[in-house]
Formats: sequence, C-alpha cells, structure tokens
Amino acid sequence: MKGELKMKSKMKWVGLFGLVLSAFSIFIHFLLARFTQMGVADYDSSITIFSWRPIFEKPIPITNSPSHRRLWGPVKRLESLYPDSNQQGNYADPVSQTNGFIFVRILGGFHEIRNSICDVVVVARLLNATLAMPEIQSTTSSKGISSQFKSFAYLYNEEQFVLSLAKDITVVRTLPKDLKGARRKKEIPVFRVPYSASPFYYFHHVLPVLKSHSVVELVVSEGGCLKATLPPDFEEYQRLRCRVSFHALKFRQEVQELSAKILQRLRAPGRPFIAFDPGMTRESLAYHGCAELFQDVHTELIQHKRSWMIKRGIVKGKLLINSAEERLKGSCPLMPEEIGNLLRAYGYSRDAIIYVSGGEVFGGQRMLIPLHAMFENVIDRTSLSTPWEMIRLYGQEVNLVSTPGPPPFTEEVTKRAAWKNAGPRPRPLPPPPARPKSYNIEGWWGWVAESDNEPDNTVMELRTNAHKLLWEAIDYVICVEADVFIPGFDLDGKGHPNFASLVMGHRLYQSAASKTFRPDRKEAAKLLDEIRQHMHHANRTWLESVRRHLTKTLFDGIIEASNKSKLQSFLSHPVPECSCSRHDSFEVSKNSSSPSTSQLWKALGVARRCPAWMDSGPVSLSKEKENEEVVVDEDDSVSELFFRQSAENHEGDAEVNTKEENQFEDQEDEGGDR
Repeated sequence: MKGELKMKSKMKWVGLFGLVLSAFSIFIHFLLARFTQMGVADYDSSITIFSWRPIFEKPIPITNSPSHRRLWGPVKRLESLYPDSNQQGNYADPVSQTNGFIFVRILGGFHEIRNSICDVVVVARLLNATLAMPEIQSTTSSKGISSQFKSFAYLYNEEQFVLSLAKDITVVRTLPKDLKGARRKKEIPVFRVPYSASPFYYFHHVLPVLKSHSVVELVVSEGGCLKATLPPDFEEYQRLRCRVSFHALKFRQEVQELSAKILQRLRAPGRPFIAFDPGMTRESLAYHGCAELFQDVHTELIQHKRSWMIKRGIVKGKLLINSAEERLKGSCPLMPEEIGNLLRAYGYSRDAIIYVSGGEVFGGQRMLIPLHAMFENVIDRTSLSTPWEMIRLYGQEVNLVSTPGPPPFTEEVTKRAAWKNAGPRPRPLPPPPARPKSYNIEGWWGWVAESDNEPDNTVMELRTNAHKLLWEAIDYVICVEADVFIPGFDLDGKGHPNFASLVMGHRLYQSAASKTFRPDRKEAAKLLDEIRQHMHHANRTWLESVRRHLTKTLFDGIIEASNKSKLQSFLSHPVPECSCSRHDSFEVSKNSSSPSTSQLWKALGVARRCPAWMDSGPVSLSKEKENEEVVVDEDDSVSELFFRQSAENHEGDAEVNTKEENQFEDQEDEGGDR
C-alpha cells in the first residue's frame, strides 16, 4: 500500500515537472516570436518563398554578359537624364499672412489620392492659402481601423509632408477650433471641384470666397483637381508637383519598413526581378468594354458595372460592345498569359522572378495560372510577408466579427404565441433569414443572380478598402525599385492614367534608364494572335518581331506618354519640367546616328543642363552603346517554350543553334532602330 502511494506521489511530481517544462518552453517560443521576429521571418522567407524551386541554389548569372545587359541592364539612351525638381529662379518662400485655410476631402483609390494631394498643394500655392492636412475618405469612412492613424497619417508620413513643403506652402495638421466647429455645422463654403480644373477656375471662383470666409472646403473625387498641362509661365508649379509626389509624400514608417523587408527578400537570391502590374480591375474593364474576355459570372459583373456607369454618365457608349474588337484596338488590358508570352519571347528564362502587384486581379488567381505555368517564381506581397507583419502594419483594430447571441426569451415566447394563433394548418414555413453579405468577400457574387442592385458595402469591406491603400503602397515601392517593370494596362475605370502610369512616371523621374516596358497593346494583340493556334511552333521571325517591339517600347512608349498620358496626369510623365540632362539635347542628337534617338530627345524636350555636382562620370553617346540594348540572344529555356525539340537531336543542333543566334544578334544590331 505504501509502495503504491509512493509511486503515485512520484508520478504526480513527474507530471508537475512536465507541465512546468511545457509552460517554460511555450514562454520561450513566445519570446522568440516577439523579439526575433525579423530574423525568423527573413530566414523562413529564403526557404519558403520559392519553395517549388529554390532559385538561390542556381548560380548567379554573369552580369556583364550581353544577354544579361539586354534583359536587365539600363537603357543607355536615357542614362544622361537625371531628376531635378528644385526651385529655379526667383521662387519666394510662403508668406505668414495667407488668404485663409483650405480643407480638402479626397475620394478615390491610391493613384487618385496621390494625384489629388499633389494638385491641392499647387492650388494652395496658387491661392496663397494655408493647407489643412487633407482628409482621405477611404480611411475616414472605414469602421474599426486602427485609431493610431488618422486619415492622412494612415497612409503617409505627416511630419515629412509638413517639413518637405515648408518652403512652398504653410501646412497645418487641423483647422483652428472656430473653423472646425463651423465645418461641423456645415457653415463653411464647399466646392466640388471638377476634374482637371484650370488655374483660372480657382482665381475666379474659389479665391473670392476664400478671402471673404477665410476658409473653403474642396471635395476632390476624380483623381485630380488641376489641369495636368499648365502654361509655360507655370512651370515652377509643375516642379512643385514633383517635389510633392517624389519627395514629400513618403509612406508612414511601418509601410516603409515592411516594403524594405520585402525588397530585401526579393533580392536575397542575388537575382534581379520583374514587377508586373495587371491593371485588371472591374471598373477599368467595364469602362473600356472588355466583358467578353471573361466567362460566366465575371462577364455579368463587368456588364452590371458598365450599366451602372452608363446610367451615371461615366460611360457614353453602349452596354453591349464587341470586346474582341476593343482588344484589337488596344482598349483592353493584356492578360497575364499574354504578358508571359511576351516576356518569354523577349528572352526571360523560366526561373525569372516576377512580382505581381495590384490589390485586385479581376477574375481571381485563376487568371494567373498560365503565368505560373510559364514562370516558376511568380510571387506577390502575400508570399513575401507574414500575417503577423501585416497585422503590425494595420495597427490595433477593433474586432468587427461578432457572433450573434440567442434571441431574447420574451421575443421567442411572442413568436411561439403568434405561431399557435395564426390561421389553420398546414401553414407555409416562415421565410429563411437574409443571406449574409460575407459571401461577397469569399468571392461568390450571388447578388448578380438575385438582384439588379449591388448591395452596399459591409463594415468589413469598408475596412478592406482602407487596407488596400496600404497594399498598393507596398506594391508602389516594389514596382518603382524593380529592375524591370511592365504594365498590363495603364488606364483606370474613368479612362484616366492608373497606378501603373504613376509607377512609370516615378521611374522616369527617379531612374530614367531603368528598364520600363510600355507595350503597345494594339501591336501586341496583333503579334499574339499570329501564333495563338500554334504557340509551340512560333518561328524565329515572330520572336524577332516581339523582341523588336518590346525594345522599341522602351523609347516609343515615352514619346506616346508625352503625347497622351501627360495630358491627363502630369505625374505619369514629369519630363522635361522635373528633369535635367548631363548633355545638351543638341549634343545627344549630334552624336547619335539613330533617328529614333533624336526623336526621343526631341519629345523629351529636356533643355536644362544638370548642375555640376551631378556630373559623377562620363556618359557615352557612341553608337556601340546605343545598339547594346537591342542585342538579342536566345537561351535554351526560351526555345523550350516556343520550339519543340526532340531530346535526340538537341545536342547535335547546339552548334547550328549558336550560329543562328549569332546571325540573329547581328540582324538586331543592324536594324535595331528600324
């Protein structure tokens, strides 16, 4: 008996020791997760991000090879173009005595907000007004987002914004108390500013009211409240736009830190990467009539949105439109599969890293399946960050998911009494409860079959709209810093330049020589249709055509942007106002034997020489450097996609293929500018 008691006592001590050890182990794990989060996340990312093929085990390519320079190297013709948005001439500091305060409410998505903020700063300078910190409606209308960040500060760094513009305008964080109270009582004048208003609109309509009331409220909803192109004597205001967009509008610290981590993880394998923005949103597809490019419920969703746009005068065309014809006209986006075909034809290998940006790819992940089939390392923001990191980015948020409790007892008794007293039996069953809105979030748009009216946004969807701003901010940083950028579409749901256009404008300003493809969708659709039925039997003539086309878009796309995009969004093409050249444009044209180079610099119109301190080294203008971009070499992985070669004769054909590739390169060198 005593032996059994001793045994039980020993077992209790052993069990207690095990419990204490387990609790200590869990405590240590929590400490590791809390204080070594960065190191653990970085370690995990290097293994799991490219889990299907660990590319870090492959040798790093030779960076000075012609193939690498052609695919990833800078555009030599633009290397002498530098950013320069500093004030020129007699630019006065803001005066302490202003005409009053301007309060701005901004509606729209990421690119519309960024365009609008730059415009309102210029408007404040024009009117000699004090600008109160703009209010972003996507955050103020959201319920349950973190109270740490208020409106503007949810996305951007307020302190950086105020300090960067100290020599341009006076910025205050809030209106004075008396004006704030008057705004709550709706006693201050409100202007719903038209899209792309001229400076004279503000001088003749807004300024007199501002002087008489000392405050006005502007509501900006179209993604821009000032004309993109201003008269020559307003050039200093264009440079102010650049200073706002590229220097003052810095994302808040948490966004910058996570973006830097993702960039570090992208570059960890020691390889360059491509950033691809599909630009496939429901609104843009509906506006441009691209519904028939999709199937089933997605077509219905696009048509429903187009019908809604027609009723409100946003779209002037018909509801039913031939999407195939619109695609051939270049009015529809290039699908991810088509972008993949162009990149493979250009020479990018299967293991090239492609970062897919954008908060929404309409049609879901299934639209990216063909791209995954062509490239093994197609990744996005979610595969490069942990849920914990995203939670830290959002801040402390209110839990909006509430479980419904049981109905009150008295209500249940009342229902039973009414059921017993209601008419003769049998009676029909009561209608089922209303279907919850959560099915929209899960991807099932059941309301299309149930109603002609789209349901209102739920509280969770409003919060998600605010989160999308943060997602696109991360994507914006990654796309600007990418080695190569290619857009699928550059227009939004109102026909204005979209997120991709802002990225291309920022890259043109910050690093003009970085490789930015601007495919001509009309020409690309024509090229892709030529081999749609025999993709694996594409001939070398077709490959040469695709490569010439993409090489040409590195320059012609800039010329087209100066003629089209800039008319609607200055930030999509901030040249020549915000750039300088380390060589005179005449000198560039004189030393170039290429007519397209002369045409390019004529379109850029950069006449201002850069300051002497920017002259860090010589820039070659030789013909050899010009042609370096169009050298074409064909690797085995490209041949595997477009040419079916049997394993038996693969080795025997190596010498022949090498000769053909060399001949192909010579042809490109000779005709690269045709």
